[in-house]
Amino acid sequence: MSNMRLVLLRHGESEWNKKNLFTGWQDVSLSKEGEIEAKQAGKILKKNNFKFNYAYTSFLKRAICTLWLTLKELNQLWIPVKKTWRLNERHYGKLQGINKNQAAKKFGIEKVQQWRRSFNISPPPLSRDDLRWPRFDEKYSHLEDSQLPLTESLYITLKRVIYIWNHHISPKIMNKESILIVAHGNSLRALIKHIENINDKDIINLDIATGIPIIYEFDNNLNYINKYYLNN
Repeated sequence: MSNMRLVLLRHGESEWNKKNLFTGWQDVSLSKEGEIEAKQAGKILKKNNFKFNYAYTSFLKRAICTLWLTLKELNQLWIPVKKTWRLNERHYGKLQGINKNQAAKKFGIEKVQQWRRSFNISPPPLSRDDLRWPRFDEKYSHLEDSQLPLTESLYITLKRVIYIWNHHISPKIMNKESILIVAHGNSLRALIKHIENINDKDIINLDIATGIPIIYEFDNNLNYINKYYLNN
């Protein structure tokens, strides 16, 4: 099997996933089911003899806890881990914390689907005095205001994800290190769009299940040559 390998994992179900709320940068915990999903991902990776040199995750505890539970099952808690805000979920602006069905009733199903899935359309932005703006969260105190979103499209999310990919992750893969990334539905959609060169229209159809490892293998030029899911 190729040494140039990357594993992507969307965090397990969160408490807000369970309630069907727009979550974004809101820092919510895993549900009990989400914890089970994370452990199961670790068991599947262990069964398939995956060993990692390095892991990346976001600043959000649903991803951090998923990574921890996965690595615990693998008995690989010792590997280096980098947490970065650049792998955070897309910021949903004023939709954050709203039930998705209620949003559809208020704004229309088509408009909400456009906000959720399109490449370059952002939901309505927060105002700068809204406590949902990350400026009011100490986790982001080291960042400039210009780096902290009031809302994001997938395009904006992609720009911050590509930065960590180009400067940190891809060089490690080129060095034949095995990498695990535990992140979120949209930060992973952005990364997959880049890896697979998916066009702006087709990305709307990409959905990523919670807790199912996605494996990429690359050639020596970092072109992906194989992709598969680990379900058992």
